[in-house]
Formats: sequence, structure tokens, C-alpha cells
Amino acid sequence: MTDSLAPPTTDTVLAERRGAVLVLTLNRPDRLNAWNNELEDRYFELLDEAENDGDVRAIVVTGAGRGFCAGADMDDLQQVGDGQEVKVVQRPRPRAFPLTIRKPMIAAVNGAAAGLGLVEALYCDIRFATPKAKFTTAFVRRGLIAEYGMSWMLPRLVGTSNALDLLLSGRVVQGEEALRMGLVSRLVEPDALLDEAVAYAQDLAANCSPQSMAAIKNQVQRHQDQTLDQAIEESDALMLESFTWPDVAEGVSSYLEQRPPAFPSLPARS
Repeated sequence: MTDSLAPPTTDTVLAERRGAVLVLTLNRPDRLNAWNNELEDRYFELLDEAENDGDVRAIVVTGAGRGFCAGADMDDLQQVGDGQEVKVVQRPRPRAFPLTIRKPMIAAVNGAAAGLGLVEALYCDIRFATPKAKFTTAFVRRGLIAEYGMSWMLPRLVGTSNALDLLLSGRVVQGEEALRMGLVSRLVEPDALLDEAVAYAQDLAANCSPQSMAAIKNQVQRHQDQTLDQAIEESDALMLESFTWPDVAEGVSSYLEQRPPAFPSLPARS
């Protein structure tokens, strides 16, 4: 059964509840869901609401129409191309805000993910895509640099050589090649993409501890800049702390009793 959230203030991003999974759809199909401030504000607002909603345990992000997100709206970049002075305006939330979300985020990439659109897919934890989905960093072909942390994320995901290939060439990579290099986790035919991504998210929501998933996301982010010894030391301390969590008692009990777990929701972020 599908539940609707409170009516949005704008339709640039659609929100749909599928049980404990929130589906967010970037919704500017006439512009291949090109990114602008209005879309960003709504998307981040919905992520913030989901972060503090105990009934939401996983998030799926996709695009309306033929694309996932074609990158920054070129109308917004026109002044840069015209040589006008660019004024940096402080945004309500930092650009990398999706990385702070404690709940698992799955991107269902249904078409082009270019530039900033690829960044948004990389900000998700896992990426499903269609065989004909198109990925491109694009920046170098606009005279730009690797923006919003892509130079940090890509090498860790696909290796330094593949990352430099994608960043220096700005070439288009389709689904099969993206899967081979580790840019995406799974290929799904277009008519089944969203349903499979939601099914995966629903399995996480039903069977995995929200507190464990939040902790693991934090571990993976933190430990990429640590030595193995540091990561082990920190993990050992966290393991001892986790033994006191109610999630562990429930996880063990549900296994022994051969029943689905009933893990508590994450508390709202203060």
C-alpha cells in the first residue's frame, strides 16, 4: 500500500511512501531533472523530514521521465559563461547534506546522471541502474573542475585510474561499463528498476537494524581516511558499545525465536 506524505510546497520533487521506504522522484522531466535551487531546497527538505521520521527506514531516489538528473540547470550557469561576476550565496544546507543522512539511500538511475546529477547518485549509498543509463562527470567539457567532492568519492569507488579516466575525458559510460568498474551495484531493466530498488530498500527496512545501518554508514565514511589499525581499534570500541543496544537483544532474540525482528526506530536527530 502506498502512503502519501504531507502535500509538498512544490512539485520539483515528488514524495511517495511505500511502507517503510520513502521514494523521492526528482521531477523536472522537461529539463531531464536539471538541478536548480528550488529542486535542491525541496529535496533536502524531504531528506531532513525523512531523517527524523521513525517510520521511514530507507530512501530510494530516482528521476521522472527519461533521466535521473542532467546536472546543473544551464540557465543558472549562463552568467558564468557570459563572464559575469559570480556571487556565492549561502544555501540553507551544505551541498553534501545527503551524506549526513543516517538511513540507507538507494539511487535508481533511470537515465542520464551527468555532472551534479552524478554527484547526487554518488551521495547515495548504493546505485541501481538500467543498462542504457548514462553516466558522465561532464565538468571538464564545460571548463569546470571536479565539483562537490567527486574527486574524493570516485577514486574510492572505482579506483584512481578509472576515476581519472572519467574525470579527464568527461566521456559517457553506460550501464554495463558502469557495473564493471563498480560505479553501480546492479543493472535492472527499465520497467523493473524502481520496483527492484524499492524491494531492496524494503528488505533493509524489515530485517536490518536502523542503528546498525547508521553506525556502519558512519564507519565506512570515517575509516576511508584511517589506517587499518585505527579502524580496527575504533571498531572494537564501537562493538563493545553496541552490545548495550536494544537492537542486539532484539536481533539475537528474533533469530533464536525464528521470527522477523522488530528493531526500534532511530531517534530523531536533535
